[in-house]
Amino acid sequence: MPLTPASIARFAALLGDETRAGMCLALLDGRAWTAGELARHTGVAPSTATEHLGALVGAGALTERRQGRHRYVRLAGPEVARLLEDLGVLAGEPVRPSSFRAVRADARLRAARTCYDHLAGAAGVALLDGMVGARFLTAGDAPALTPAGSRWLSGLDVEPGADGRPTVRPCLDWTERREHLGGSLGAALLATALRRGWLLRVESLPRALTVTDAGRAWFRTHLGTDLGAPGGGGRRP
Repeated sequence: MPLTPASIARFAALLGDETRAGMCLALLDGRAWTAGELARHTGVAPSTATEHLGALVGAGALTERRQGRHRYVRLAGPEVARLLEDLGVLAGEPVRPSSFRAVRADARLRAARTCYDHLAGAAGVALLDGMVGARFLTAGDAPALTPAGSRWLSGLDVEPGADGRPTVRPCLDWTERREHLGGSLGAALLATALRRGWLLRVESLPRALTVTDAGRAWFRTHLGTDLGAPGGGGRRP
């Protein structure tokens, strides 16, 4: 489909609705949600959620799969997640949480969260910085895996998937205003961290992740990065 002013305007209008935008942001956790779950998350009626999801699926922003009585939707791919993160950076609107609970939720998302299928937030930026500092990745605007990085990944039994994406792709983080690690390598490392218990999903808060004690020890040992107390950000000593 050719890129035209009209096509850009249509897609922008699609995300210009707050409910549809909220659904897309929830789906940045990389998992499939049911229409009912997204309706409850955004506070709209099931019939309204169905209408919004139909528009998003029709535009190619989401994909759907039906299983029994349930309709599951997810982001169409990492390129949609990247677009949403980039929009967050460009919007640049400061969020002022209105309650203690909201303040805690905001802090958790800023510390560690998913960006579709890779790690974002302060921990995601720390991962990229740590790998560059350890010379597992080259420095610069287009980091690449080094021979030392390949050996390190082999020792961790991590192999980036052959999904057509770049192996290493910096992704601008909307809260840190710096780049975290995307691409197939970022996805493989997040999957490994979840499988080994270095990171845990926060079921009550979509996208949020907790860095466990084992995860903080892994960051410190392998990347020389201190994530501090649980929920803390990353820094190189």
